[in-house]
Amino acid sequence: MRRFAALLFLPLLFTACQPEPADPAPPVQPTALADAAPLPDEFADYWYQGEAEITSYTLEQARYGALHDGHAVLIYVTEDFSREKHVKLDYPNRASEQDKVNVLKLNFTKHFNTGIYPYAMMSSIFTPVQRQHPPHTLKVTTSVQEWCGHVFVQMNRRRDGYAIEQRSYFESEGDRELSLKAPLEDDLWTQIRLAPAALPTGEVELIPGTQYLRLSHEDWRIHTATATLAPRDGHPEQQAYTLTYPDLGRTLTIHFNRAFPHEIEGWAETYRSRGETLTTTATRNRRIKNAYWNYNSPEDERLRAELGL
Repeated sequence: MRRFAALLFLPLLFTACQPEPADPAPPVQPTALADAAPLPDEFADYWYQGEAEITSYTLEQARYGALHDGHAVLIYVTEDFSREKHVKLDYPNRASEQDKVNVLKLNFTKHFNTGIYPYAMMSSIFTPVQRQHPPHTLKVTTSVQEWCGHVFVQMNRRRDGYAIEQRSYFESEGDRELSLKAPLEDDLWTQIRLAPAALPTGEVELIPGTQYLRLSHEDWRIHTATATLAPRDGHPEQQAYTLTYPDLGRTLTIHFNRAFPHEIEGWAETYRSRGETLTTTATRNRRIKNAYWNYNSPEDERLRAELGL
């Protein structure tokens, strides 16, 4: 009964971030996932209430051989997605059961200044809630904007791996299209929220995170990493998932709560920047849940104070 009540809120969720149509859109009915195993009540109660989870973090970002103060925000929300077009469905009730898939979307933003000029970064990650239908993140996009110019990357899941498109103002990077067949590091940020017990451990082959690749200007390659999952020292209620890339001299550790809904409490990323070994850190500031897309008036800026932004 609780699950049925939770599903009644799905129409509110599917209108999130939807463009304003010329004519009123017809009412959206709750999505029924074909061949999907029933989700536990706690999942529906948390994720299907017509709200997003928004968490702000105090950021110290390694760049140009120094650490720079800034902030990061993780925005998680579920929505209906097109398997064929790889876009959010504006009208899920019009889509076929074969095309639509419910995804957990993460919008991951960072803002920090390097001296006089600012950086703005954002990744969007779209991962099926029912990971066996299919088991892979379907799409990742990442953009980096700063005063020199900007870079954009899009990765789409295909039968033979990920089709990658890159657009960059750097001559050495330029416009590129390629494909790679390996799991994504970016996928782990949603997998932690969906099924942390299934996180890969041991020696794994991964495509490193798109934000790291663009800041480091590393080429697109599959890298071998060692992955571990263990209790976080000094925080028995949390776990630490660590990736170590020997050939990159890079380590990423994500701290998250052991109990559902497995909120991410922070992360640390160590690598070399202009000859210095530095560690980017993010520490949770504040967390709220709301339908943020409905709060777009000047008076709603008060909600940013709740996030410490």
